[in-house]
Amino acid sequence: MSTTIDIRELPTRLDEAVTLASNGDEVILVEGSTPRARLVPLRVATPRRAGLHLGAMQATPDFDDPLSEELWVGAS
Repeated sequence: MSTTIDIRELPTRLDEAVTLASNGDEVILVEGSTPRARLVPLRVATPRRAGLHLGAMQATPDFDDPLSEELWVGAS
């Protein structure tokens, strides 16, 4: 669902706009008939869990070797 609120009304309707967006609704902020902004619900990312894909990536044997001088000064 979408709700339209004029920017001039926003100070008095801010609680309503935030509540609508928090509940999954889209709030369109307009200035006259021109859309200026859109409030949408914030999706909270789930924390990552280590160890889900063990062995999916492996370091090469030279992973800890110093980087070449050519990398730092550029190819000649």
